[in-house]
Amino acid sequence: MTDAGSQRAFVSLIGAGPGDPGLLTVRGAQALREADVVLFDYLANPELLRHCPQARTIYVGKKGFSEYISQEQINALLVSAALEGGGQRVARLKGGDVFVFGRGGEEAEACVRAGVPFEVVPGVSSAIAAPAYAGIPVTHREAARSFAVLTGNTKEGGAHYETLSGADTLVLLMGVRNLDQIAADLMAAGRDPQTPAATVQWGSTPRQRVASGTLATIAQVVREAGLEAPAVTVVGEVVRLRDTLRWFDHAPRPLAGRTVAVTRTREGSSALGDVLRACGAAVLEVPLIRFAPTHDDAGLHARLKDLSGVSWLLLTSNQAVNALWAHLDRLGLDSRHLAGVRLAAVGPSTARSLQERGLRADFVPSTPGARHLGAELPADPGEVVLHLTSQLAEADLQRGLEARGVPYMRAELYRTELAPLEGALRAALGTVDAVTLASGSAARHLAALAGPDFDPLGLPVVAMGPQTADAAREAGFRDLSVADSASLDALAQAVERRLALGTGQRA
Repeated sequence: MTDAGSQRAFVSLIGAGPGDPGLLTVRGAQALREADVVLFDYLANPELLRHCPQARTIYVGKKGFSEYISQEQINALLVSAALEGGGQRVARLKGGDVFVFGRGGEEAEACVRAGVPFEVVPGVSSAIAAPAYAGIPVTHREAARSFAVLTGNTKEGGAHYETLSGADTLVLLMGVRNLDQIAADLMAAGRDPQTPAATVQWGSTPRQRVASGTLATIAQVVREAGLEAPAVTVVGEVVRLRDTLRWFDHAPRPLAGRTVAVTRTREGSSALGDVLRACGAAVLEVPLIRFAPTHDDAGLHARLKDLSGVSWLLLTSNQAVNALWAHLDRLGLDSRHLAGVRLAAVGPSTARSLQERGLRADFVPSTPGARHLGAELPADPGEVVLHLTSQLAEADLQRGLEARGVPYMRAELYRTELAPLEGALRAALGTVDAVTLASGSAARHLAALAGPDFDPLGLPVVAMGPQTADAAREAGFRDLSVADSASLDALAQAVERRLALGTGQRA
């Protein structure tokens, strides 16, 4: 029986996968988007938190034998968060799979005892993913018809290795510190000392490292290579296949071993991050900007309800499209209300946002950017344009249109504000190889974080196109490279040039 306070309470136990954020399941991403509170641990890639910008996040990580918080405390926190305030949706983000040595069963039992409904969202276990990213299949028709997954954490009771004689492949989780003892015990239980073995650290991520040897030598090889947790060790004939099937850490990846910070809005997607990851980079997502409601709802709504005399509506961001439709909905209107005006988008991305709403942009400049929109918009002198934007709209568009005799009006559709940047993220920014700036507002907001203990103006930044570069120079950035054009691919290529040459194409 549940009380009234638990009626809305719900817990999603989500497997976060082995580290590559692209391996989160579709259901896992959906549950994060629905969450009010997210509890995440050490092995859950923090980039996954971009799926839940609306949620309160709580770090409950445990690393090795040094516990940040006990499992019993996590269980209690999970339940109390779900029951708080009349009931909340809580996402518990766990590295790998929920039930593969993840203690998810204990968390589910805590929910049952408290009468809190829950779901289990399985994740890709590192037991199969880390070997796969190292080019090691845990089974193979000619080498292994079975595999066993076991904990190498002797603190939790070790393993009865003599019972595993029928398993062709052994996969050890959490055992890197105990490899000497584990290997000795396996050999004592009858495993051939010459059995191939490999240890994979940070499998599926740009930090992945692999050490190979035999059961007799793997502990020493791992020690000499400096591999530490988190790591997965594979013992079996399938390890020999790495020489043939190696792919992830063998393919040409120009940004392998590099860390790139991607500045973005708190609500924004991470398309650039995905492009950089495909090039091998470790990506640090840095949400600098958040969107807030306009301070003048009444004035905006009066302007939107009466568009008479307006020839063009100018939309210069995806957020402008989203905010416009939100306000039209509040007014009881839809896209039919815009039938009497022409629509101009600042670039292809904004045009796609319009198309997703069922409308095709009447004009997109040949080169993305407000400056080019102002120069190329096919408006006749005297035709009134209405720019729907934030309070921080750059002046290039207005100057360009007024110089041509085109009357310019602006309405504050939303506000762009500085998002708080926590200390750990601020410290991490100082260690990256490059920082990307995709807009002038991102440049200004990053510069605004300057303080006695943090000098963002000295960071190596790469700007997306000349207009963003101009804004970065005006903000005071001293170490600046520029992409050839205002596109994500061009920005990623500029990062590659910058890091390959040391200075890249400097501004």
